[in-house]
Formats: sequence, structure tokens, C-alpha cells
Amino acid sequence: MKKIQGGVCAPLGYKANGVHCGIRKNKTKRDLSLIVSEVRAAAACVYTQNLVKGAPILVTKKHVADGYAQAIVCNSGNANTCNADGEQIAEGMCGLVQENAGVAAGDVIVASTGVIGQPLSLDPIAEGMPALVAGLSQDGSGLAAQGIMTTDTIPKEIAYSFTLGGKECRIGAIGKGVGMINPNMATMLIFVTTDAAISPSMLQKALSADVKDSFNMVSVDGDTSTNDMVSVLANGMAGNAVITESGKDFAAFRKALNKVTTYWCRKIAGDGEGATKLLECKVAGAKNKAAAKTVAKSVIKSSLFKAAMFGADANWGRVLCAIGYSGAPVDVTKVSVDFKSRAGSIAVCRGGSGIPFSEEEAKKVLSEKEIEVLIGLGDGNGKATAWGCDLTYEYVKINGDYRT
Repeated sequence: MKKIQGGVCAPLGYKANGVHCGIRKNKTKRDLSLIVSEVRAAAACVYTQNLVKGAPILVTKKHVADGYAQAIVCNSGNANTCNADGEQIAEGMCGLVQENAGVAAGDVIVASTGVIGQPLSLDPIAEGMPALVAGLSQDGSGLAAQGIMTTDTIPKEIAYSFTLGGKECRIGAIGKGVGMINPNMATMLIFVTTDAAISPSMLQKALSADVKDSFNMVSVDGDTSTNDMVSVLANGMAGNAVITESGKDFAAFRKALNKVTTYWCRKIAGDGEGATKLLECKVAGAKNKAAAKTVAKSVIKSSLFKAAMFGADANWGRVLCAIGYSGAPVDVTKVSVDFKSRAGSIAVCRGGSGIPFSEEEAKKVLSEKEIEVLIGLGDGNGKATAWGCDLTYEYVKINGDYRT
């Protein structure tokens, strides 16, 4: 696989754009984005398991029920959640795409992100849609990435090329995250495009399997959003033989998809609200994979541990504490803990007990922007990785006045 430029427009047959239409008060911030495929594409989605779901999710589920879609429209600044006319507004957004871009409303995936419970008017979206469509281009991925941002500090996009059956294929994505991130199947808003040819059922199979070890293993603050969605479009324009069953090509496609999703796990965790550090917790030696995942998520979600990482404090006892209440079957007398970063590696716990280490060296290791927490359980072959970030003063500040 090779990293390439272009984001969601790197695959053949896609154009994108992002504009400011007026949903957000700050006129310098884009708040409406659109991605369009030249042809109908196989579509797959995963959604939040929060019982309170944004209206766009309910509409998108209906639109992709046949396994196909051709466009993705998303606004930021308003989540369109808990609104009496939410579904009507979401359908209206799709209708505006049909009116201006010629894509059937039923082939549009719709998403929204921002404040919950705030009425959303179609007026600014209707006013901005003509310019949004007119500006669609193969260079528009970055603009679309800007249009879906909320408190993200940077727009996020990625793309790779890979080979299926001798044909060069491409896969790209844009996404946003930062807060209310503790996914229970997906996370944030991630829009993936590919020109690989794959049937809707196999695309859904690949995505549903992938999120279990990628997006499900990310946590910023322990809150599961009402609007989380991951959507994938596969338009088949690369010309490879359509993937309709498991085999070599399906394995290669899954590898490419996982390359993209793993990138997002790190990128979005590292840009969590107020975050200064990316935390990557790697658990090995668990009784089974399920136990390893439980431990990794428990540690990465611990507010006390996250606060210690913000202060570059090697308070490994908080790691043991999170392991102990995780509910996973663990023999505490076998647990080991190490901290690792570009500044080096330091062992802090062996056999469930502390060992002598240099606080000064530990401070250096934990002062880097990316930190690995290496946990050994000594009980089997299960392993897992989870991603998160530190807990800072800025997180409280951002969420203390997020709405006002």
C-alpha cells in the first residue's frame, strides 16, 4: 500500500466541496460539505448505538437499505438531534442535493454534527447548496473536511492506493471527531470513498468486522455521541473484478480499509478536545482477545490515568486500578506495565507490584506527544490496542461553554 494525496477525491470518480452557508455564526468556518460519485456506488454504514439518534441517521438507514448511494451531504454546527422536524429537515437536505446536483434524494447519505436539541433551518442550506455543487471538484476533499469540523483543531483526510486482481485501486477518507467519543460500534463522522468494485453485502461485512478492532477501541471522554456514523462508498471505477465472496481480494480490501480506519483512530484520539497527547494502550498476554480489549478500553477511559498523562506523571497505580475494575479475568500478580515514547521506554510495574525507576526519566518519556502504555497480563495469547488522549483543563473549558 502507498499513501497518496487527494483524500476522498483520490479514488476515481469522486468530487467534493465545502462552503460556509450560514449555519455557524463564524463566517470564516465552512459548515456544509458534499461528496458525489459519478455513478451509484455500493454503500455500507455503521451507526451509534446510543438510543438517542440524530435524525440524519434514521434517514440514512432508509436511503442505504438497498445497499447503494451516490452522495454524502453533511452540515456542522447543528446536530439535528431531538428536533420534532428532524427527519423532515434531513430529507430536505437530500432533496436539495437532488435539485442541485441531480443525484436522487434516496441515494444520498446525510449527516449532521454540532449542538444537540437546537432547531435546524433548511434556509441557509438551500442558499448555500448551489455554490456547494458548483464548486465540486477533484481537489475538493480538503474543503469538505473543513466543512464537517466542530472543535477539531485541524481538518483530517487520508488516502492510499492498493492493488486488487492486478488493478490499482484507491481508498480515501475525511472525518471529524474530538468530543463525545466513546463509540459502541463506530465513532465520530467518517466518510470513506473507494473506486474498488465490491458488492454491498461484502462491503458491509468488511466495515462491520473492522470497527470492532478499530473505532470501537477509541475513547476521548467516555461519552457516546448521538450522531456517530461511518459511511463507505465503493463505486467500482477501478475496474477490478467485483468482490462477491471471501478470498484473496476480499482480504486485500479489508487490509486497505483497516489501514484507513487505524489511521483515523490515532488521528482523532490525538485531536480529542483539549488533548495534548495521543495515548495508545497495547495489551498482550490476556486469556483471550475479549479480555485484552476490555482491559485496553478500561485503561484508556480512566479519567485519573488520562489526567496523570497530561501531567507527565508515571502514576502506574492508576493503570492497575483500571485493570482491576475492568471486569476482565486477570491475575493481578502477573501484570506488567511499561511506558514508551520517542524519548525511550521505562518499566514501572512487574508482577503486579512497583519496581524502582527514575522519576526524571519517566517524566521525559511521558512528556512526548505520543505515548504507548504497554501492559502484559501473562495469562494467554489475547492482545488488543485502544486509543485515547490525555484529560486537560482545556477539555473542561471547551465543554463548559460549548453551546453558548
